[in-house]
Amino acid sequence: MKKTVAEVSLLSTEQLVSQVLPGERPTQKTISRISGLAVATVSRALGDAPDIGQETKQLVRRVADAIGYVPNRAGVRLRTGRTNVISLVVPAEGDVINNTSRLTSSIAQELRGTRFHLNVLPWFSDEDSLRPIEYIVETRSADAVIFNMTEPEDRRVEYLLKHNFPFATHGRTKWCERHAYYDYDNSAFMRVAINRLAARGRENIHAILPPLNQNYSQDMKRGLEEACSRLGLSYRIAQNVDSDQSSDQIRHWIKNRLQNSPEVDAIVSSSSKTAIAAIVAIEQMGRKLGEDIDVYSKEVIPVLKMFRENIVVEFEDVSDAGRFLAKAVLQLLLEPEKKPMQHLEIPVDRMRH
Repeated sequence: MKKTVAEVSLLSTEQLVSQVLPGERPTQKTISRISGLAVATVSRALGDAPDIGQETKQLVRRVADAIGYVPNRAGVRLRTGRTNVISLVVPAEGDVINNTSRLTSSIAQELRGTRFHLNVLPWFSDEDSLRPIEYIVETRSADAVIFNMTEPEDRRVEYLLKHNFPFATHGRTKWCERHAYYDYDNSAFMRVAINRLAARGRENIHAILPPLNQNYSQDMKRGLEEACSRLGLSYRIAQNVDSDQSSDQIRHWIKNRLQNSPEVDAIVSSSSKTAIAAIVAIEQMGRKLGEDIDVYSKEVIPVLKMFRENIVVEFEDVSDAGRFLAKAVLQLLLEPEKKPMQHLEIPVDRMRH
């Protein structure tokens, strides 16, 4: 006897699975048969159609998940012109203490339960960063794209705007008023860092920044220059090393700098890797962390305080960025008439509050 929708909603996962016929590959017709809903209703519920009730959508998705239904992407693309894929394009770097894994995880978690799936596409430092973006647009292998490591005049943003292709960036650009983004105010981060170091009596500050072609590195540089000028502090930005280089390269540079400039009493870092390399170099030079020299660092994974208690840390929650960026591209795809979602996270100087 055919069950009603209300009765189906009470079935356990095991009971739903038991209704798949031997050797049957689960399809929308299978979901229709089990749920008692029309195939057209199932299709529209899976597509998150606005005229289908939330309870019906939840039932269809529950049945689909239980029986292992996987949509035929080729068929979806033929019917709708969409792939139901969102691509995250990230650098294929070897450093494990970075924000890529947390960003990826939070985007995937936000997309969970929607009809969209996440595809991660790496790009390598020795290739043109525009190349994977062009591939996605030309092949239409995704409906939208998310990427980071933005530059002020980012060619990827210019290209995507020109082709009217949905995207969101982790970081701003000169065209940020026209596109979705989530950014962390790195100028404010640097101002907070310098204020706190000055309050600790530090006067000679060295900063190891990301490559200066990147937008957030230029923001850090501006914040450092403004804060040190205002407070009358001496500062220097590393010219021959940046936070993207290896830990050994960073450690050797800091050792040489401390040997040639023993007056340095603070090092500002933009990553956990750089901070750890700095601490190792400081200790190898016989300096006392937290006493005659400080390390102030931003981190995206809370590990530095476990490494050395005396380090001064600012936490950036990249998970917030991932969740926001996922919502931003969903809005671009499902509600394109709305203004692109944009957010700037501003760190707070807790010493002043």
